[in-house]
Amino acid sequence: MSMKRILTLNILLLLSVTALAQEFDAGVDRLYIDTRGIYHLQHDEGKVNTQFMADHLNLNIFGHIGDRVNYRLRQRLNKKVFDENYIFNATDFLYINWKATDRWSFRMGKDAVLIGGYEYDAVPIDVYFYSKFCNSINQGFTFGASTYFKMAEDQNLALQVCTSPLSYGYQGVYAYNLAWMGKILPVWNTIWTFNMVQDMDGRFINYIALGNHFQWDNFLFDVDYMNRASFSQKRFFGTDFTVIVKTIWSIGNWNLCFKGGYERNEADNVDAQGRAFDEVIAPGTKYLYAGAGIEYFPMGRDNVRLHAVYYRDNFVSRDNFDLGITWRIDIIRR
Repeated sequence: MSMKRILTLNILLLLSVTALAQEFDAGVDRLYIDTRGIYHLQHDEGKVNTQFMADHLNLNIFGHIGDRVNYRLRQRLNKKVFDENYIFNATDFLYINWKATDRWSFRMGKDAVLIGGYEYDAVPIDVYFYSKFCNSINQGFTFGASTYFKMAEDQNLALQVCTSPLSYGYQGVYAYNLAWMGKILPVWNTIWTFNMVQDMDGRFINYIALGNHFQWDNFLFDVDYMNRASFSQKRFFGTDFTVIVKTIWSIGNWNLCFKGGYERNEADNVDAQGRAFDEVIAPGTKYLYAGAGIEYFPMGRDNVRLHAVYYRDNFVSRDNFDLGITWRIDIIRR
């Protein structure tokens, strides 16, 4: 399926949904488009390359069907379907959620795979550069079913069974995810998960992902740690892992930002046939990346954001510099 056809179908979908929402209401609570455009400069081995580009164009719909049932759609209008037999590749969210009681809710459809960490959990349009794990996982959004239990205020437990993020579509391999989204202190929030993830060979790898978010007035500090291991490898902890730190200091309409990370997988983390236990971060990897930037919100912290960001990693030793703008067009907002 060509990119031209994909864009045409997405535009027709947008126009149809907008028309229906305006004419019939259709239970739509919010409908908006967000997009990001950048001027990218990279310096690589003495050569400088530049380009203007747009890397996000998303249709977002939130709605309800009755008092206790709601739904969500996020469609990436600029993303090409890599397999015409998997037509939902450009769809991040397509789920329906039933709030059965004040404590229990049940969700089914296409959703984010519940893997801990605040970099992984962030809205993609708000992320300027990713860790190798987030960049390399096959699909972060898959079809499945989830149950959420509200244990107390600001304390939620979730269980999810979904198509494995290591698959390439609808293949019958699965991930079983247990997540705790909670608060330890007034300034300390968590997204911690225990994941059993199946690969295309039917083997399982375990993720223990601990996302920690600290917030003091106008200063934010995130620390993510993920341990990846097969129960068959020699050492379970500390041989295949990711560590990420991020800070944002807000001053009026300005944000000063920094993020860096280190990822490592020991070379001997392979099975008897020499196959890697971890199919996302290859054995022998030592990956270091970091960057810093500034954001400005000329209309307050809502519809428009300007940014300038520099980042670099130790794999390609390339300097990257982005100047960009992110904006949102509200069509329906109740």
